[in-house]
Amino acid sequence: MVGGAGGQVRAAVVGTGLIGGSVLLRLREAGLDVAGWDPDPAIRRYAAERGVPAPDALEEAVAGRDIVFLCGPLPTLAATLTRVAGATDDRCVLTDVGSIKADVATAAFAQGIGHRFVPGHPMAGADRAGLTAATPDLLDGAAWVLCPGPTGMAAFRRIAALLIDVFHARVVPMSAPEHDTAAALASHVPHLLAGALAGAVQRTPLRDAVLALAAGSFTDGTRVAGGPPTRTANMLLGNRARVLAELDAVRSFLDELADALGVGDGAALTALLDEARTARSALGDRSYTTHRREFPAAVDHAGELAYLRELGAAGGHLSGCRVEADAVSYTAHLPADPTVG
Repeated sequence: MVGGAGGQVRAAVVGTGLIGGSVLLRLREAGLDVAGWDPDPAIRRYAAERGVPAPDALEEAVAGRDIVFLCGPLPTLAATLTRVAGATDDRCVLTDVGSIKADVATAAFAQGIGHRFVPGHPMAGADRAGLTAATPDLLDGAAWVLCPGPTGMAAFRRIAALLIDVFHARVVPMSAPEHDTAAALASHVPHLLAGALAGAVQRTPLRDAVLALAAGSFTDGTRVAGGPPTRTANMLLGNRARVLAELDAVRSFLDELADALGVGDGAALTALLDEARTARSALGDRSYTTHRREFPAAVDHAGELAYLRELGAAGGHLSGCRVEADAVSYTAHLPADPTVG
């Protein structure tokens, strides 16, 4: 993989917690020239001990880089973006890994760097935190949302190609608002539900008995409740309006379940559970159709942007992005219609 000047890609990762650290380690494993930076001197020393350059100054870590990943806490992203943008030249592509996209996308456009900032969100994680928990394969094959903007198609193409090549990512292109709405149900509300279930167990007088009996259903349902509370709270607060809206939809379905249970209506309860099972089963049984699309490479093509956003909103993803002198071609996958065939 080559950088903007035709040489090896030079990348930097700012914020080396679980996700940032895993990005850093994978980039190094792939042979890229990579540097890391973290506000914690102890973390910088740890990174250096693992063979990754980690300068004391953020500006030194990002200077001269082709791509910079911003991986710090959500409340710090806008300020870090400003600082990194000022320390890098206009050819450097910037992206982030935060779980909320609309606010940081707005901040980038307000700063005049929308042409080189591509909001991103890898859909992976763990119930641990920090660089010591990071692994180079944590994000391997993950769905990785990228939010292309109307002036940043060249930047999108570069970062999409890198993610597919290095992380084997399933790149999901979406608008930032659509991402935040989808992520509310796919990620944020599940954190609330896991916290509610685990919190109820913590408060019951039979807590230890419940934990002694806990098996797969409890363990799977509360896994994300084991994550750092501050990180989870920042995520929920940052997407508060959408999380509350989707939580209302979950409450409504839960009320239907409770009502059916309360009146002993086995048929209604079974029908609701079957409806839920249909969505859960689709996680493992999805099949996809594959197609290729090509667009002019020399311009920010409105049709290209519309195609990409429609692909992501329809549940599709990219597994290929090839940029040549005159054209960019995408290999894309869409969920197959289960009624056809």
